[in-house]
Formats: sequence, C-alpha cells, structure tokens
Amino acid sequence: MYIQGFVTAVPTANKEAFIEHSTKASAIIREFGASRIVDTWGDDVPDGKVNDFKTSVKATTDETVSFGWMEFPDKDASDTCFKKMMSDPRMKEIGEMPFDGKRMIFGGFETLMDEGRAPGAYVDGFLLAVPESKREAYKEMSLAAWPIFRDHGVLRHLEAWGVDLPNGKVTDMRKAVIAEEAENVVFSFFEWPDKSTRDAGMKTAMEDERMKAMPSDMPFDGKRMIFGGFEMLATS
Repeated sequence: MYIQGFVTAVPTANKEAFIEHSTKASAIIREFGASRIVDTWGDDVPDGKVNDFKTSVKATTDETVSFGWMEFPDKDASDTCFKKMMSDPRMKEIGEMPFDGKRMIFGGFETLMDEGRAPGAYVDGFLLAVPESKREAYKEMSLAAWPIFRDHGVLRHLEAWGVDLPNGKVTDMRKAVIAEEAENVVFSFFEWPDKSTRDAGMKTAMEDERMKAMPSDMPFDGKRMIFGGFEMLATS
C-alpha cells in the first residue's frame, strides 16, 4: 500500500469550511483511486523542545494542526490520481482552500508495516527521521511494539517510509523532523476507538513489562520525533 501523508495549519475559525472543502475533494479523489482518505483536527498537540507539529507547518496561535493521509494500492495509482485531479474542472469548482497551502507539508510513503484494520475515531500521528541504514531495524522495532499497543487498545498501527518527499520553499517533511542527509522520513499513526481509550491505553502501554524489555537504543533520534493526538473528521 502507498500513503500520501500531509500536515496542515488551518485557521481554527475555518474548521467547518475545512470539513466542507475536504469532503468535496475527498469524493473526487476516491473516484480517481484512493481507497481511503482521513482528515483530522488537532486535539492534543504538545510543544516540543526541538520541533513539533505546530512548528512543522509554522502554525500561529489562531490555527489548529490537521494530520491526514490518503491510501492507495500503490505509487502508480497515487500518481495517476493526482494527474487526473490536476485536470479535472471539479477541483476548481470546490473553491479556494480554507488554509495556507504554502505551509502544508506532504509526501508519498511506502508501507513498512500495517497491522490491524478496524477504523478508529482518534489518531496519534507521528513524523520522525530514521537513518537510511536502519530501515529494517526500525521496522523490526515497530513490529515488536505492535502487540503491546494492540493489547492496550490500538486498533491499527501503520508505519510508512518516505519515497517521494518534495522540497518546499517554506516547509516540508524533511524540515519538519530536521532530517540529515543520510536520514529518511517516516510517517506513522495509531488509530484508537476514542480519546478515552487512547489516554488510558498510552499510559498502560508505557507501563507494560514488555515495553520495558524493548531495546533502549532506538534506531532513530527520539528528540526530533514529532507527535500529537487528533480527532477524526467526517470528511470521507
């Protein structure tokens, strides 16, 4: 599976306009090949010491971060979809985007792991920089952690490896995690049934004895990982 991931700074006052715009766009994108489209609204997005979701899109105090993705069977299907979108007059009819598109970050990712299938209502989103040489080590670590999070309420856990990450003039995926030359960007998320399950599950997962047995030497720099909790929006 192939993922188009994106992070956007949306004026908080434009939430309903964002939902309306995304709903109309999603209908067309699904027609052109996306199997699923998810839009979310920032709910628990902490400030980081080095970087965070807000700084990744230069969000102002009157903006909320949205974390989202599109799912495709493969990269070819994604590329075909976006080519059709660019020439479809219905996209122009949707109107202007209710956010600053110049600060939106996006990219294409190939799936490293995708465990669980039930759609959730609350999402924990992550972006992180992983050394190219540690791709398999990162995948193995993620697969080992999945049963722990599953047992504490996570419905779905996806990890995806960057393959098409355009350089942005203002912001981009690599800038978001301060990726070095020999590093790649990973796009990741947990889907939970609801926020209360997430709040309780994250706490108990961290206290699980199996988590304590995980290697302390992680195959990435945790200080540059950005994360946050997001409520799913009914846009697709």
